[in-house]
Amino acid sequence: MATDNNPIEKRKDVLGGTPVFKSTRVPVSTFFEYLESGHTINDFLNDFPTVSREQAIQVLEKFKDQLLQPQ
Repeated sequence: MATDNNPIEKRKDVLGGTPVFKSTRVPVSTFFEYLESGHTINDFLNDFPTVSREQAIQVLEKFKDQLLQPQ
């Protein structure tokens, strides 16, 4: 049985299809905005307790993998 390991979901009934952390209403863009403005992952997790550390790390790994894929 395959499992969906994607930490991000987009559903029209959740924030109009904005990409959010799976099973939350927290936009992934908010996570990156926190990091861009100098906040830590811990700051983000403290402010958005519905997001797990594992989900945050999975999002970073997902985008790292996409960035480092050979063209």
